[in-house]
Amino acid sequence: MVRQAFSPGDLLVAVPHLEDPNFRRSVVLLLHHDREGALGVVLNRPLGVDLGAVLPSWQDVVSEPATLFQGGPVGLDGALGVATLRAGTEPPAPVTRISPAFGLVDLDGDPDVLGGLLGLRVFAGHAGWGSGQLDAEVAAGDWYVVPALPSDAIAPDPAVLWRQVLRRQGGAMAIVSTFPDDPRLN
Repeated sequence: MVRQAFSPGDLLVAVPHLEDPNFRRSVVLLLHHDREGALGVVLNRPLGVDLGAVLPSWQDVVSEPATLFQGGPVGLDGALGVATLRAGTEPPAPVTRISPAFGLVDLDGDPDVLGGLLGLRVFAGHAGWGSGQLDAEVAAGDWYVVPALPSDAIAPDPAVLWRQVLRRQGGAMAIVSTFPDDPRLN
């Protein structure tokens, strides 16, 4: 079901005609949204950089593939850790809950105290929107807003996440999931 209202923990799924290379066929987990703006991470852009080369102490606690992901075009020199949380449990100390299923991880903390998480992914950079910008993009039809599943943030095959998320919505969105990358070749 496509929604106009959204909150942290929701997914923003790029419509097929969104051509910005930073967001083409992207699935963004919304981490923050208020009157000042919004912030999220692109879930389906693995960089192919082994996480151990950048944050060696976190290598053994991240979900497969154990690579760094490009969270978006903003702040590429910084990293965000996103955890998938178990329902009904309190997250460990270095994790701040942002929604029932997701939390932000303090990457300066101790990775050895992260027991009880369903998964963890590390993102270089993030997606950011100024005041009212994301609301305008959603209203213009650039993004589908859909509920996230905890498994979306740690999908083992991020290359198919865009199609999977759309397909599970059913109806017209399931049909959209079959749109070719380049309709001119159809």
